Amino acid sequence: MKVALAQINPTVGDLPYNEKLINNAIDRAKDAGAEVVVFPELAITGYPPKDLLMKPSFIADNLATLDRIAARTNGIEAVVGYAERNHHPVGRSLYNAAAVIRDGRVAQKHYKSLLPTYDVFDESRYFEPARDRNQLVELCHTPVGLSICEDLWNDERLIPRRLYHQNPIKELGAAGAKVMVNCSASPFVAGKQKFRIELFGAQAKDAGTPLIYVNQVGGNDELVFDGCSMVFGSGGELLAQAKAFEEDLLVVDLPPQQLKAGPHKPIGPIPPLLGDLESIYLALVLGLKDYVRKCGFKKIVLGLSGGIDSALVCALAVAAVGKENVTGVAMPSRYSSDHSVADAKALAENLGIAFHIVPIGPAHDCLEQTLQPIFAGRAPDLTEENMQARLRGNILMSFSNKFGSLLLTTGNKSEVAVGYCTLYGDMCGGLAVISDVPKTTVWALSRYINERAGRELIPVNSITKPPSAELRPGQVDQDSLPPYEVLDAILYQLIEEDRSVAEIVAQGFEPATVLRVTKLVDRSEYKRRQMAPGLKVTSRAFGVGRRVPIAQNYQQGLEQSSYT
Repeated sequence: MKVALAQINPTVGDLPYNEKLINNAIDRAKDAGAEVVVFPELAITGYPPKDLLMKPSFIADNLATLDRIAARTNGIEAVVGYAERNHHPVGRSLYNAAAVIRDGRVAQKHYKSLLPTYDVFDESRYFEPARDRNQLVELCHTPVGLSICEDLWNDERLIPRRLYHQNPIKELGAAGAKVMVNCSASPFVAGKQKFRIELFGAQAKDAGTPLIYVNQVGGNDELVFDGCSMVFGSGGELLAQAKAFEEDLLVVDLPPQQLKAGPHKPIGPIPPLLGDLESIYLALVLGLKDYVRKCGFKKIVLGLSGGIDSALVCALAVAAVGKENVTGVAMPSRYSSDHSVADAKALAENLGIAFHIVPIGPAHDCLEQTLQPIFAGRAPDLTEENMQARLRGNILMSFSNKFGSLLLTTGNKSEVAVGYCTLYGDMCGGLAVISDVPKTTVWALSRYINERAGRELIPVNSITKPPSAELRPGQVDQDSLPPYEVLDAILYQLIEEDRSVAEIVAQGFEPATVLRVTKLVDRSEYKRRQMAPGLKVTSRAFGVGRRVPIAQNYQQGLEQSSYT
């Protein structure tokens, strides 16, 4: 069986575009001599289609697209992901489906069994699980166990708590499958690829069959899909892997001996496993590039403070869309240091982008004078500080409106977590590029970018100087926050591990600091609910994957705690 793994980058909802991608991949697979070509999960609709699935016209158009693809597919068999209607009178109205196309028609249909409803996934909102889970399909006269994404993620030895009672892969193996094929749309998370290799290899070894895993690539809203489609031997060994963060057509030949117990030698390229920094960098660049392209933008604008966060976002923007399409704007205030503007200018020169300086001093003075009669008798406080951030947001949004550029926000995960950001100020924008990147990782990524380029793109001074919002004389972040190394360690436990205050303190953290950080995280939820969507790179990002009430008063034992 000669198989092509079609790792494509579909656009959610753009059925004509996705149809072209699929048809082109089918033609290329035929030219390469493949007998079968396999596509990702929901390749026709793009993943995740979310509430587009509730539109009857969208479902009808997706089915019509499948029929057209099938009608022109001759001389090769294809497995294509799509959304199918559920014709039973009870249950959700759709199936997450994969069609087996043969001789110009849909020969068989297979439905997804395990529907994830955790993190960013909400498939039970739309889909009915498969009724016949162990139904095999035929590809090249071979009985194949076809599964869809989550169906492969249920191994009791490697997953701490299994979420499902069924194991579709075991059931397909028991039914007599000679090869396993999985159509996926598995989003990127740092470190996930290493776990995929371990998990999928174990599944292939248990089944005693080769496993073909085809993943989507590209960015869709907050999710980034890293590709890395793979082929495993019947002994669980990795035999071939497609490119990471790129579209690819990986063609492999599974001779008869591959269907027997391993170990077997590689049958295709196996790129080295990417390190966390490199993979996060590539994910952010791809996610930003696709967000710009798929939302119809061509140019980017952002504020440059001379600090590390805006410098990192600017470097990512240039990598994503090119220096000719990025504009930086420095907006110094009465409190801005000389090095802030100098560092912002140096960054712009290093990256080769357009750069403007728009002082906010006159506007700040005017606003304070306008409000002085109302604020008479009250000392300056956070109100006046936030005026500066909101004036900057106004300037950048005006630039965005006038020139049709996408405004990027520059807040990192650490700041967003504790509310160290201003609504309608530095939170203005259409995409929060690094809102899932902790501050300590921001520094590491910035150093990595300079090392990758072999020269100084991000000024060293921006990396080494103490972080500051410069909203009052001599201000630095550490006036209000713990050291970022401590803050990030606590935030990881709170957000990604859901640890309690007592559990975190037991790890050696100072009790009052843990309490304060926990309260800041809880009290800042209303800000995060109003922020731009952010690219997900960790196991628990703010946004659709973390659903915390705004109006809530769960104290996690804080008020009763001996730490108060």
